[in-house]
Amino acid sequence: MNILDHPIDAARILQKKRALKRELSAREGLVEKQVAILSGSTIGEVQNILEVFLLAQGVRPVFYQGGYGLFYENLVFDDGSLAAFAPDFVYIHTSSRNIRSWPCPADSAQQAEELLEAEYSRFEAAAKAALKLGCPVIVNNFDLPVYRVMGNREGSDPRGRIRFARRLNEKLAALVDATPNLYLNDLAYLQAQLGMERFSDQTAWYAYKYCCAIECIPYLCQSVANIIKSLLGRNKKALALDLDNTLWGGIVGDDGPEGLTLGSESPAGMAYSEFQTYLKELSQTGVLLNVCSKNEEANALAGLARGDSVLRREDFVSFKANWDPKHENLASMAKELNLLPESFVFVDDNPAEREIVRTQLPGVAVPELTCPEEYIAAIDRSGYFEVTTLSADDRKRVEMYKQNAQRAAAEQSFTDYNDYLRSLDMTGEFGAFDNEHAERICQLINKTNQFNLTTRRYTPAEVESLIGDDGHITLYGRLVDKFGDNGIVTALIGKCEGDTLDMELWIMSCRTFKRRLEHAMFDELVRLAREKGIKRIVGHYYPTAKNLLVRDFYATIGFEQTAEDEAGNRTFVFTGFEGYQPQCGVMEIKRV
Repeated sequence: MNILDHPIDAARILQKKRALKRELSAREGLVEKQVAILSGSTIGEVQNILEVFLLAQGVRPVFYQGGYGLFYENLVFDDGSLAAFAPDFVYIHTSSRNIRSWPCPADSAQQAEELLEAEYSRFEAAAKAALKLGCPVIVNNFDLPVYRVMGNREGSDPRGRIRFARRLNEKLAALVDATPNLYLNDLAYLQAQLGMERFSDQTAWYAYKYCCAIECIPYLCQSVANIIKSLLGRNKKALALDLDNTLWGGIVGDDGPEGLTLGSESPAGMAYSEFQTYLKELSQTGVLLNVCSKNEEANALAGLARGDSVLRREDFVSFKANWDPKHENLASMAKELNLLPESFVFVDDNPAEREIVRTQLPGVAVPELTCPEEYIAAIDRSGYFEVTTLSADDRKRVEMYKQNAQRAAAEQSFTDYNDYLRSLDMTGEFGAFDNEHAERICQLINKTNQFNLTTRRYTPAEVESLIGDDGHITLYGRLVDKFGDNGIVTALIGKCEGDTLDMELWIMSCRTFKRRLEHAMFDELVRLAREKGIKRIVGHYYPTAKNLLVRDFYATIGFEQTAEDEAGNRTFVFTGFEGYQPQCGVMEIKRV
């Protein structure tokens, strides 16, 4: 078992960090990112272990390390070195050890309030200074103090340190919630999860000035790495779930639906029910639930039809209950959903099935499952689905994929593909980047891997800087049809250089492959380019393991390839403005 997977082996990670770094650094396809760590306490081992977890997520970090305890000074009074480093991410590593002025029992309530505002203002100023660097900023909240002068009253009295830290956390949470590009690393939760006496090790502070026990640093770094990989679009997207002894206790084909362990009548039944509740809530964040079970379909459906089953058939997008090998079912499921197998987490109580999937589909995440009481932790604490943004499209994603299944079913009744496309009554809605849609556009850019021609990523600040910029053509596309609204699923960015438009980005969600939206998008791009006097469009293709699908895309829409280097990077040029005829022709166009 991988020592970086849940439950992580913190001691071995600390012991073998150099060997892990060498091994993980040798992998192909690592993306280099600049990460600045600003210090509220000692950060040497934090940097070492964070590097290991980022490498495991496919990110090769280059670090900037702030001066010891100088997070505020380095950010608010930057001497130019931090800005010159041009970080892709800033992590402000502070804790309750960095609170300078605590209230005490001798203070009045008003004095405690003034101290609260003064302390909060200092951390707020540091965070806002970091945001000026134009990249995502990650801030810790505050762990609770290790002692209570007033005992339990500390939790309610405004002069108590416990309440003071909690109120600071509430103010910081409100700041993060209201501030784009600012993200919270929940140090208080880590302290609670690991236990105060274990986490808040006084010896680690007095001897080494680490804000937490050294053995807890891997958990801290895993948490920060989860935020970064989520922002880079490296989350998992779907679950492939077994049924028997996974979503319920027992074997539905043998025990019958009435003989399954589920519901509130037994401890195990409650555990399975809570696991189903957790999965249903995950689906509300946009995670796709799918069944991958060796079963007769009728039996599987009968199990889900129980009155006390939280999950129903309609909660699942793909439903494969048959006797085929599970790795084959999962691969087929991925193809149906236009996802890569590595987008999946496979959840099965059977260790033999888990090992087969690990072997046959090495990119799939396969958590270890023990007893049903631990199923939630096995998924939740692995951070597969770390949420850094939660847009309206995220909340509708499951429904969108179900609508795609309806479209696929409708396609089977047509012999002519163009007739099928016209039958969908599609409308393509196109517009320039704007504030209303900036969050979704940024999220789409950073999550899309397959139809992604240049593989560039943009921060929210970079996306916002393009709004109204005459030096660029920006375009987003939404697709609506008779089955529903797919949401914003495509975006492009072109830089105007005289009479040439250089395509810096073109991405499209896999949910709308083969629907001619890309052709409608290009039709609209040609129209806008003409208005700007553009005579030539230059397109680029930079290959990755995931975007081979679009290797020849530019050639299919009228571009001529002009160059290719040894790495497979290609350049294409379009000059066919004169006499250009729209390429789509199967949808209504709406401009906003």
